[in-house]
Amino acid sequence: MDVGVTEPRSLPSSPSFDDWVEARVAALLRFAYLVTGSQHAAEDAVQSALERACRRWTRVLRADDPDAYVRRMIVNEHVSGWRRAGRKESPVAEVRAADPVDPADEVSRADAVWRVCAGLPPQQRAAVVLRYYEDLEYAEIAAVLGVAEPTARSHVHRALAALRGELERQERSDG
Repeated sequence: MDVGVTEPRSLPSSPSFDDWVEARVAALLRFAYLVTGSQHAAEDAVQSALERACRRWTRVLRADDPDAYVRRMIVNEHVSGWRRAGRKESPVAEVRAADPVDPADEVSRADAVWRVCAGLPPQQRAAVVLRYYEDLEYAEIAAVLGVAEPTARSHVHRALAALRGELERQERSDG
């Protein structure tokens, strides 16, 4: 089965700012989260970038790729935030680490989740990726997979149950 992810809405050749933002804000927030590592910082960076993009919308539309233009604005906003924060920070005598987190444990856990996901049936795996990675609603998942909405919900529910069960089984066998 070939599963592809398409944009939820097609935009006219020169969309209004509001239409463009409505269609792209979720993807911009995901991008900003990956850049900043924080939901709060991502929301701030997107808001600032969209505010500037709104004022310069005709210039943004003239760019070859308005999405790339605004993503660059998000990155620039994040870098500017570092610089502003750097001026306000003051050194401390001792930095106390919170609970030490072993990066190897996190990598191992993420690898285990992906290995378990690979064992899911293709429809369930696609439904989980579309729901939790692409942040699509069940109706949109159903349209992409070519199934009814209750079937899409069922795929996600069954996949999550299988993932939980397998990961719990692995943790019990490792412990």
